[in-house]
Formats: sequence, structure tokens, C-alpha cells
Amino acid sequence: MPGLRRDRLLTLLLLGALLTADLYFHLWPQVRRQLRPREHPPGCPCARRAATPAPAPAPAPAPASPAPRAAARNFSRAGPGTERRGGGGSKLQALFAHPLYRDPEEPPLPGPEDPLLASQEALRYYRRKVARWNRKQCCSPGNPAHSPDLLLCPGQRSQEVSWGRGRHKMYKEQLNLTSLDAPLQLRQEASWVQFHLGISRRGLYSRSSPVVSQLLHDMRRFPTISADYSQDEKALLGACDCTQIVKPSGVHLKLVLRFSDFGKAMFKPMRQQRDEETPEDFFYFIDFQRHNAEIAAFHLDRILDFRRVPPTVGRLVNVTKEILEVTKNEILQSVFFVSPASNVCFFAKCPYMCKTEYAVCGNPHLLEGSLSAFLPSLNLAPRLSVPNPWIRSYSLAGKEEWEVNPLYCDTVKQIYPYNSSNRLLNIIDMAIFDFLIGNMDRHHYEMFTKFGDDGFLIHLDNARGFGRHSQDELSILSPLSQCCRIKKKTLLHLQLLAQADYRLSDVMRESLLEDQLSPVLTEPHLLALDRRLQIILQTVEGCVEVHGEQSVIALDSAEQSAPDSSQANLTS
Repeated sequence: MPGLRRDRLLTLLLLGALLTADLYFHLWPQVRRQLRPREHPPGCPCARRAATPAPAPAPAPAPASPAPRAAARNFSRAGPGTERRGGGGSKLQALFAHPLYRDPEEPPLPGPEDPLLASQEALRYYRRKVARWNRKQCCSPGNPAHSPDLLLCPGQRSQEVSWGRGRHKMYKEQLNLTSLDAPLQLRQEASWVQFHLGISRRGLYSRSSPVVSQLLHDMRRFPTISADYSQDEKALLGACDCTQIVKPSGVHLKLVLRFSDFGKAMFKPMRQQRDEETPEDFFYFIDFQRHNAEIAAFHLDRILDFRRVPPTVGRLVNVTKEILEVTKNEILQSVFFVSPASNVCFFAKCPYMCKTEYAVCGNPHLLEGSLSAFLPSLNLAPRLSVPNPWIRSYSLAGKEEWEVNPLYCDTVKQIYPYNSSNRLLNIIDMAIFDFLIGNMDRHHYEMFTKFGDDGFLIHLDNARGFGRHSQDELSILSPLSQCCRIKKKTLLHLQLLAQADYRLSDVMRESLLEDQLSPVLTEPHLLALDRRLQIILQTVEGCVEVHGEQSVIALDSAEQSAPDSSQANLTS
């Protein structure tokens, strides 16, 4: 009898501990998320800027700017008219209120080819997609017509698919999921639709667009209705060999989540703590993919006024309710398990990870991750994927030509399309962006084919940034240091962000406070941005001393075609 009473006591203690853990890790984070908007209202600073009163009338025109050579002698100082007007307050709002961020975007009058998508064609396409989705939901999960994608190693598929189907049935029984969901309706005003329709040759979104703020809010709040593997993993069709794993760190675990408004985003889970630096012995191609790097890259891209990174937001995802219970992919269902610490975990199958050691786990269900908005379908907006001329070797030994030949850029300048368009200047923009975040893994770049050779480069897949704040990888800047060319617009923004009133680390810190997963970056990473910015400006200054400003500072084609008055405003 004493032994029986002791067993009962231990059982009660165990149940109490589980209840306490559930309350602390599951219910309390949800309550905290509900209370957070009252304390720190989310939203993009652009939206707040749009709601501020109109500025006072501009003062009398300033005298003509000094000679170009004199204006470019010290690139760590602001150009004409960069003095901050007004006292304290938000540096981020002051930055976006600066004339560099308020001038009309070139070209001032959009032509017929300016938008990426024809709105009516895009809406018809999305309506067909929603109708197809609704038809698929009418079929049972076990229908052979909806067999899962082949993502398993040979010999594993039949057993694990059967196990996954059984788990799906178990969850349906436990949750009493017997009724079909109401058919989805495409809303033209949905933020993801408006984001797609707003893409133009100027960037993925306009400076003053309120759509980005709404899209970030929706991705953070809307419930998920499906989860699946990404297309690059599906394209492998299960042809993998788990004995030939080259990336033991399991760096490519990512999922596609679809929300209740039919929008979808790429989910990258947390795999590394914010204060962990990439080990010194890690090659760049086996580095971790960091969810916070994706979030920070979007904010930095917006601050630099590039607007080439898709909107990205952090979110606490319940891996059980928002992934396992909504996925129709039985292979994905089969990789979920409960760890010895009672945390719900999942891992990807081949070719990246074939063992549970490479899994990611909730705490016990909640998991941090980044959500990056999807771009329009390739059927609507084809994209071109081009190898980076400064691609790295991606081997344990050997070097590319640009790493050993300081005159490599002279060869690139003679090759189409780098000899006659903005492509080279856009690559240098991308190199500056990658140097600031410390991303060495830019082997390809993508661009929309509709915009031609002068179209902007899309800065996708930035998860390998912000790995080591203590090291500045100067080789990333090779396009700038070897070609000694930079856009005037880019240089003016960098000069501005080097000033105390608009210091890059300060505006980044303030911008990242809006994210649900704040703090997104540690203080050493923020301070590294200021240090790297000075290195960029010193590199430009050295180029000007050798080649002269006329050869180094360039106007892109949009600026060259803009009226003179617009150019005058650019430097005031």
C-alpha cells in the first residue's frame, strides 16, 4: 500500500508539472501575443509616415552644389542638404522623411510596361487557383489522386506514408474534424494580391505603399490552412542517397505555409540562437540558415531604399496546430515526433537530413521562424536565374578567377549584358547589401524577365547573413573594389546612413523593434553594420582618388532619363 500511494503521488506530481509547462509554454505566449499590440502597435514606418502631417513649405532654393570632385572627397560625410531638421524623436521616421526618400521615383510617369502584372489577367489566374484549391479540399486525404510527393529515400516511402496516414487519421479523430471547411473566396483587396499587383520596374513595392505594412501584419496573424515542402525539395523527386550528405548541419529545412486569405509564405525555422556566431571552421556553403537573418535583411533592404527583398516577418508558429494538423502531405506528417524533453519536433527528408539529430523542435509546440512573402507565380511573371559573375568555388579547395585576378572586372565589362546595361551596377548594389549582412552565399541572382536587362535584381535567400559580427569578409565587396563603379543614388543613401542623426545601426535597431520576435539582432551585429558601412565608403573614396569621380559614380538608366529637376532634388 505505501508503494501504491507513492506511485499515485509521483503521478500527480508529473501531471502537475506537465500542466504547468503547458500553461507556461503554450497558453502564456498566446496571451502575451494578444497583449503586445496594445503596448507596441505593429506596423511599417512607411505607414506612420504616410499618416503624419504634410511638412512645412520648403525653404528658398539652396545655392548650387559644389564641384563634383570637391563633393566626393570625404565619403564618410554627408552630401549637401543632409542636415537633419528638427530635434529628437524617431530616427527612422526622420530618415524616411529625408528628401532622398521623398522625391518622386523615376521615371515620374509610369509607362504601359511599368507594372509587372496585368491586374485582370492576374486576378483570373488566382481565381482559377482558388477554385482548384476548393475542389481538392472536397477529396479525402487518403485519395490516391492526392498521393504525396516522392521525397523519401529509396525503400522508405510505403512504410512511412502508411504511418503518416495513420497519424493524420488519429488527429482527425482527436479533433473531431469531420466537417469540410467553407470554400475559400479570393479577395481582390487581400494584402498579398495587392503586393503582387504593386510590383513594378522600380522595385517590389513603392516607398509610400501601405500594402507592405498590412502584408506583414497578415502573415503574422492569419491562421495557416496548409503546409508543404518547398518546390526545390519536391523537384528532387526523392532521388537521394543519405550516405552522401554534404551538409551535415541540416541547413535547408523550410516549408511553404498557406494562410486563410490564400496567401503563402516561405517558413524558415530557428536553427541557431541569436548570440551564436558561425564557427570559424565552417565553409559558407555549410553554414546555418538563420531565420532572424531573413527578417533583418528585409528591414535593411528597405532602409537602403533598394526594395528588392520580399516582405519578411517573424512569427511564433505552433508546429502541431499550424503545420502538422493542416498539412495534406503524408510524408511531412511522418517526420513529426515527440522528443525525450516532450517537445514536438520535425525534420526534413533527403537530400539534406535523414536523421532526427537534424530536427527542429518547438517549446513544446511553439517555434520561432521567418515568413517571407511569395512572389507571383512563374506562370504569371517569369524570372531569369543567372549565375553570379563573382560566384564562389563551392568546393573545399580551389579558387575562382575573380579571387586571383584583380583585373577580372575588365573581362566582365566586355560580356553581354554587363557591357551595355545597369546589370553590373545592380550586381554592385547586391554586393554592398551582402557585405553589410555578411552573406557569402550569393551564387545566383534572379530578375523578372519582363523588365529586360535593366531590371532590378531580387535579393532572395538571405538566411546565411549575420553569421559572424566579428569578421568583415572583404571578398564580398570584390565587385565594387575591382570595378570601381557605384550608383550615385546608392552612394547618397550610404553617405546619409553614416551620419549620427541617421546612423545605420540606430535606424535598424528601431525598425526591428516592430517585429514580433524582437530583438532580432544582437547589439554586436548592429554595430558591425556601422563598421562595414565605413569600409564601403572608404572603398569608394579610394576608387575616386585613383579613377576620378566621373568614372566611379554612375547614373543608372532611370536617372539618366529623368528630368533635370528631379536630379537636382536627389542631392538636396
